Amino acid sequence: MKIMSPECQSKNNHKILVVVFLLSGILLVGCNSVPDKTDASRDRHSESDSDRIQKGRYSQDKDNGPTEEVDLSHIPDAVPRRELRTIAGNKNPYTILGKTYHLIKDESSYKERGYASWYGKKFNGFKTSNGEIYDMYAMTAAHKTLPIPSYVRVTNVTNGKTVVVRVNDRGPFHEGRIIDLSYAAAQRIGIHKAGTGLVDVEIVLPSDQPSIPRRAEIPTSVETALPPNTFLQIAAFSSLHSAKEYAAALATQLPQIPVIHSETNPKEIHRVRLGPFVTTQELQNARDQLAKINLRDVHLVYVK
Repeated sequence: MKIMSPECQSKNNHKILVVVFLLSGILLVGCNSVPDKTDASRDRHSESDSDRIQKGRYSQDKDNGPTEEVDLSHIPDAVPRRELRTIAGNKNPYTILGKTYHLIKDESSYKERGYASWYGKKFNGFKTSNGEIYDMYAMTAAHKTLPIPSYVRVTNVTNGKTVVVRVNDRGPFHEGRIIDLSYAAAQRIGIHKAGTGLVDVEIVLPSDQPSIPRRAEIPTSVETALPPNTFLQIAAFSSLHSAKEYAAALATQLPQIPVIHSETNPKEIHRVRLGPFVTTQELQNARDQLAKINLRDVHLVYVK
C-alpha cells in the first residue's frame, strides 16, 4: 500500500472538489434549461386588466373564462326593475356584419328556444352596447333584438337549471345562437364547460308591469346611469366578525368605505361590497381603485 505525502493528498482533495463543483454546475444548468410549465402558465395570465384593456379587446385572440375554476353560486340573479331606456344600445335598426336587425317593439310576450353561448375574459372590462362595463361575473347577457335593458329567464332545457339575467349588450352574431350569457350566468345553468347549450329564453317584466318605452333622445349624463342599488361585491364570509375585520382593512386603502350586507336564510353569509354607484364612471373609478390593491375579480350586483 502506497502512502501519499500530505502535499499530494491535499492536491488530490483539491481535484476532487473541482470535479464536484463542475458536476454541480452542469446539473444546475441542466435544470435551469428545462422550462417550468407552471411558471410559464402563470406568466400567460399575469397581465393586468388595465394593460389588457389598454391594448383593446381584440388583442386577445380567443375568449376564455377564469384561469382556475371559480364557484359563483353566491352571485344573485338579476332583479327585474323598471328602468329608463335610452338611445344608448337601442339604435333601431342596426347593421352588423352586413345583416340588419330590428328591435322587438313589444317584448311582453317574448319567448324563444335556441342555443345559448357565453363570453368572458376577452370582453371583461370593456363597454357593452349601452356604455356599461361588461363584468363576466355579473348576471347579464347580450341579445340581438330585445330592448336594452331587458330581463329574461334562461332555462337549460337539458337539466332544468335557470337564471335571470339583465340584457345590456348586443349579440351573439354567430349563426344559430339566440343569447350570449356572461360567464357567471353560463356557470349557473351548467353550459360554461361545453360552451353552448339548448335553452328557453323568456321575458321577465318588473312586478308584471309593462316596461318603460324607449326614448329617442336623452341627455348624455342619463345614458351612463346605473340601476338603483348597484354594488361591487368584493368578498363573502360566513362569520360577521371576519367580514368586519376585512372591511375595516379595506377602508384604510380605499376612498370609499365598504359596506356589509348580511343574510341568514338559507344560510348565514356576510358580503363585503362597495357602493351604491349611480353612474358607470363612478363604477369604473371604484374598479380602478380596487385594481391598485390587486382586487380585480369583483362582481357587479344589484341589491333589492
